Amino acid sequence: MHFRNILLFPILLLVIIDSTWAQKISGPQTKGPENGSLLICGGGALGPEIWEKFVALAGGENARIVIIPTALGDDISGANGTLNTLKKTGAASVTILHTTDPKEASKPTFYAPLQTATGVWFSGGRQWRIVDAYGGTPTQKEIEKVLDRGGVIGGSSAGATIQGSYLVRGDTRGNTLMMGDHTVGFGYLKNAAIDQHVMRRNRQFDLIPVIEKYPELLGIGIDESTGILIQKNKLEVIGKSYVAVYDAQTWEMQKKETGKVQQPFYFLSPGQQFDVAERKLIARNIQSTD
Repeated sequence: MHFRNILLFPILLLVIIDSTWAQKISGPQTKGPENGSLLICGGGALGPEIWEKFVALAGGENARIVIIPTALGDDISGANGTLNTLKKTGAASVTILHTTDPKEASKPTFYAPLQTATGVWFSGGRQWRIVDAYGGTPTQKEIEKVLDRGGVIGGSSAGATIQGSYLVRGDTRGNTLMMGDHTVGFGYLKNAAIDQHVMRRNRQFDLIPVIEKYPELLGIGIDESTGILIQKNKLEVIGKSYVAVYDAQTWEMQKKETGKVQQPFYFLSPGQQFDVAERKLIARNIQSTD
């Protein structure tokens, strides 16, 4: 399927498509965390509504947050801006935790801040660096325990993609390679591939080859200044822009109904909710003013 040659709709008009096909079929289940929350952001400047939500989920004034800036590489000074933002937003305790050495990440003295953390934030950069430093180590396990305790894991850009089970743009040779030498994410959102900066960088077609090859995955593309809050299987869009959903199951239904795939992805707007397990929109409750 060569979707780049298909005229879907004027992208600049940001038409929001109802997920009619997604409501007709079911398939391999994408799953959010049993406990805790995920706040997965698409990069760029994040508004106060996102930071406030993250701090609130981490416990507000009692929040104990660990920033993991390892995706940035050797220079992690950019994490200081995140630290200051979180403190200004009201977090009581914010710690930066960083190493590139899995042996260091295996030491109790290193991962000790995670044992009492109520929130973890992954900075942007290159997601494969997070995998190389922490994959399979006790640090990775301690991050997962934050969710088990009901805390929140958040992140932006690379810090978003790492939260999926399939790691897109994980190749060490460059971030334009969608399927590369690192393909396993940390899987806080299971059976999913997460992309970021989607509309800002004209990436809305980039997840399609991944979902073609791995049709069991749910593809989620998040634009800048936008996030998705996931609690159990409920996804809610927050922020300023849009989230694209890629579901190969809907492609098969479209081919049965129309003979071709007319809509390889559809957009969710801020405030919309989506069931990642059932792969369908959650209807909004509209209260009468009568």
